[in-house]
Amino acid sequence: MNPNMFKNKTLLITGGTGSFGNAVLRRFLHTDIGEIRIFSRDEKKQDDMRHELPSPKLKFQIGDVRNFNSINDAMRGVDYVFSAAALKQVPSCEFYPIEAVATNILGTENTLNAAIGNGVKNVIVLSTDKAVYPINAMGMSKALMEKVAVAKSRDLKKDQTTICVTRYGNVMASRGSVIPLFVSQLKAGKTLTITDPDMTRFMMSLEDAVELVLFAFKNGAGGDSFVQKAPAATIGQLARVLKDIFNSHVQVQIIGTRHGEKKHETLLNREEMVRARDLDRYYRIPSDTRDLNYAVFFEEGQRKVAEVQDYTSENTYRLTDEELKATLLKLDYIQFQLNGTNSFLSGTTASLLPHYA
Repeated sequence: MNPNMFKNKTLLITGGTGSFGNAVLRRFLHTDIGEIRIFSRDEKKQDDMRHELPSPKLKFQIGDVRNFNSINDAMRGVDYVFSAAALKQVPSCEFYPIEAVATNILGTENTLNAAIGNGVKNVIVLSTDKAVYPINAMGMSKALMEKVAVAKSRDLKKDQTTICVTRYGNVMASRGSVIPLFVSQLKAGKTLTITDPDMTRFMMSLEDAVELVLFAFKNGAGGDSFVQKAPAATIGQLARVLKDIFNSHVQVQIIGTRHGEKKHETLLNREEMVRARDLDRYYRIPSDTRDLNYAVFFEEGQRKVAEVQDYTSENTYRLTDEELKATLLKLDYIQFQLNGTNSFLSGTTASLLPHYA
């Protein structure tokens, strides 16, 4: 990342009180960035953040991306935007799919329109593996969110707002994820509830997610999507290693796959893998620049699609127990749960592991 890119600039984070927003704050707060605006609808979390991280660089704005005027007011004078506001929980989106549409799709469109109208330089839209071959409402809403972002970028000139998408899988210890659930069960001496021990998940840290977004800021062109290569582990392995870390001997109960849950995560489908550019730690998927005069759709095929594989948590590099343990012990959340210490973003798990094909 260009160290001067954010110097004296204003960064807006929608959904800024979430796990990602907190990680970004700790990454930027003590740099020479000019201002960080936290935009969210949760005044309690904003108040907690204000007291935990007092800084004249940090500004808070109550609002909702569902309301265009609200996000438009927050966008004035902004240089860069992390669009992280979303409904992320699979069960809540399953039962209230229109709410997922309102926030994840229409809210993102409001954010992009406000950014374009206010001359923002770059917007990064945060997506998820669940947008690939979506089988649940959350994934479907995120897939359409990606389409909205790419479609908006097609109509912009090079000197206008650059819109990119970043897509990543399971972020370890993020709010609502399985690691905090397992840890709470272990510490309470309760039975560990596992959906499917053979289920695989990418293992990615919050700092990895932040670095992916920064990489997209530096290297992205309009409509590009970026994916970070990541290792994976099975849920059964994760439970086994966490039991070892917390020296626990609780029983394990297999409860079966939950509603709308995939066995393996997919970060890139075959159609995207054909177009993807391999950038060492990352994949870049250029925007599809075809328009409605797309004779190519009818007159030309793409034979290579049948020759490549999706990029999934099943076929990526699989961590050994030792590697997984080292990765987990690097997490601030795990260290805090073990001994109450807090060394947020003190290191990166990437240095422990090989590169992943």
